Amino acid sequence: MMSEETKQALLDKGVEKITSRKLLVWIAATGLMLWGGLESSDWVVISGLYLGGQSVIDAIVKLKGLE
Repeated sequence: MMSEETKQALLDKGVEKITSRKLLVWIAATGLMLWGGLESSDWVVISGLYLGGQSVIDAIVKLKGLE
């Protein structure tokens, strides 16, 4: 039987191949906003913080050659 970590790793690899996590967050936030579960101002905050934060992490990883 597969451990939870192995399942998560396989799921992460699959998600990365299909689309980026940044896009998934944006799609989820947009869906919640359209269905009334999220205010538009909250959507802006979620999108901006996650995309901006992830971009900084991606840049550091690229600079350090970790990827």
